[in-house]
Amino acid sequence: MSKTKSLIAMAFDTGGTMSDAFIIDEQGFFVVGKAQTTPENESEGILNSISDALEQWNTKIEESGHSIEALVYSGTAMVNRLLERQGNSNIGVIVNAGFEDLHRLGRALQCWIWLDYGGRLHAREHEHPKPLVPRKQIKGVRGRINFWGDELIPFYKQDARKVVEELLDMNVESICVCLLCSYMNNSHELQVKMIAEQVMKEKNKEIPIILSSEHNPVRGETPRLNALIIEQYAAEPSRKQLIGIAERLKKKGIPAPLRILTTYGGTISPYHKTLIPTMVSGPIGGFIGTKFIAERYGIKNLVSSDVGGTSFDVGLVMERYVPTKWESSIGRFILNIPMLALDSIGAGTGMYVRYNDISGRMEFGPESAGYKIGVCNEQSGVETITMTDCSLILGYLNPEYFLGGKILLNKDRAYKFIKEQLAEPLNADPYDTARGALDLIEINMKNHLNGMIQGLGYRPENYTLISFGGGGPLHVAGYSRELNFQDILIPEWAPAFSAFGCACADHSYRHEKSVDLVIPPDGSMIAFVSSILNSTWTELKNNIIKEFEAEGRDPNEMIFKPSLRIQYFGMFDDLEVQSPVAELTLDYSPDLQRYDSKELGEIMLNYDELFEEIFRRGTKSPELGYHITKAIGTGIVPVPKPKLPEHELSREKPEDKSSKGIRDMYWAKKWHEALIWEMGQLDAGNIIGGPAIIEAPATTLIVPPGFQVKLDKHRIFHMEVK
Repeated sequence: MSKTKSLIAMAFDTGGTMSDAFIIDEQGFFVVGKAQTTPENESEGILNSISDALEQWNTKIEESGHSIEALVYSGTAMVNRLLERQGNSNIGVIVNAGFEDLHRLGRALQCWIWLDYGGRLHAREHEHPKPLVPRKQIKGVRGRINFWGDELIPFYKQDARKVVEELLDMNVESICVCLLCSYMNNSHELQVKMIAEQVMKEKNKEIPIILSSEHNPVRGETPRLNALIIEQYAAEPSRKQLIGIAERLKKKGIPAPLRILTTYGGTISPYHKTLIPTMVSGPIGGFIGTKFIAERYGIKNLVSSDVGGTSFDVGLVMERYVPTKWESSIGRFILNIPMLALDSIGAGTGMYVRYNDISGRMEFGPESAGYKIGVCNEQSGVETITMTDCSLILGYLNPEYFLGGKILLNKDRAYKFIKEQLAEPLNADPYDTARGALDLIEINMKNHLNGMIQGLGYRPENYTLISFGGGGPLHVAGYSRELNFQDILIPEWAPAFSAFGCACADHSYRHEKSVDLVIPPDGSMIAFVSSILNSTWTELKNNIIKEFEAEGRDPNEMIFKPSLRIQYFGMFDDLEVQSPVAELTLDYSPDLQRYDSKELGEIMLNYDELFEEIFRRGTKSPELGYHITKAIGTGIVPVPKPKLPEHELSREKPEDKSSKGIRDMYWAKKWHEALIWEMGQLDAGNIIGGPAIIEAPATTLIVPPGFQVKLDKHRIFHMEVK
């Protein structure tokens, strides 16, 4: 390839273990690169992955990066920080007096949202998540605003001065202020900020004072407080890293500004006032890639499963509808930020496995070895068993081919630690113990998958599964067992699939506003509702235009897409429905003797159809009327998209060139002679029957006995039970 190759888009995903680069040229073709994550300076790992990718095109970023139009980042650093409880807890919190335990107690939903399907259905157990901020750092002030924004109890200024002084004396690094109903009237929060600034001036200290009314002005005190705390605990610590990445890439000659993928599938600048919308940008990238595959393959119901080093992330595309939920769960905390319907649990290849002396059984997590891999990586200093160590001694991984041989793994060392730390306390065989550890984590993954699907009234038989992430191909046969999916897809570029998803995302901003408009069953109030919606959409559109102008982009490039979140009156959950127009028109109806809107009527009918498609076992209730909870505006500037590779189908039997011999692998309490294949050397149309192991520098696909995979023309494997 020429060294003057023109690149147009670049996306990367930084996980706890690996950093992936996904680069697109002017024709839409792509290459994937992978490198070990460098958590102390993420830009190093990203540049290494970029170099790894561009070697395939015989060029360098300095030579070809000048034409890049889109530059998108996603990562798991923030969510891993939360899942592993390794964030900055040196935070002060101010709430209403009497609500000091709100963060600790949360809501009932937080006690069970993390449970498997059976646990949720039978309410057999519950557990409050461990608070992120110590109770002594949460202070109360008197004063009360009611639901309508009226002051019920005057604000006690002396309370605010006292608690601010106490928190500053504790040397907290920031103070979060979350008072009841401040999204309706923020006067009390503003007074707290004013007093805090005065006290800081007197004490010659300066720390950020973050108000919930400015950060996330929406209903729901528990999720609003959680979002405020998690922003400082897990998201804000990443800002310096993100700005460093942007500056490093700019010095390499890339003209496009760095954008960070958000939970709702848009992108924001690393300088944006709040970073919590980017908390799960890595998994969201995979979900956007899932939507892309669903559209290209014509799949109506597709479930994404992303296995990383620390987390297992699941999202559902239902009837080609990609749901966005307002109240989300991350790390067992509920948050009221818009998010593509994705849920995460702590389960990944880097998870630590330990023997619990009290219970007498194995347990995994919540900590992860991350980029250090496990005890098999002698240079890591890790002394605790990880899932990767278990996979290594069972023959699944090639110790001389991890990251293409860039990191050599010590199989004997992994066996020794597993024997001493796990097998001997359990009085069991080390190989059975290692397989049992993998079974334990894969059962948790399986239950999480099943719970999300059945919670919507579906069965796995209604879905196709797509598996990705560095550990997806390694574990998919285990966590999909007995779920009977219609098909199981494993892209050849699975380890960089989240970066692929980032490249599929447009540059966009999403703004929302609570409207709480009711359309009665008789259809009255149409004129009033239409008027409010039109003015709200205009306001949202103008705000989005300002966002693009601040970035130096021409707002005329923007495509504005208005939508509504709607539910039947009296229901708890709403669905998002796109509007066919940005402005509703009103026509006088002599029959009804009032003004009516055909477009609004069409939106309601679309909601009815969507409700029936998603909740097949539910009941439509248009006779109750409709409740429009939020008006939404999304401004989109399209960016270049990747093209799926397309190859001529070859014969079913692989060529000898792709064979790498035989290796023993342990499965179902037996050793099997597994055929080893090089993934990149297989041809489209090849069928591989188990037991087999398909290796690539960045991932390993396990095909157990009784399974087989077929590689299609787009280089996506289809797994099935023979």
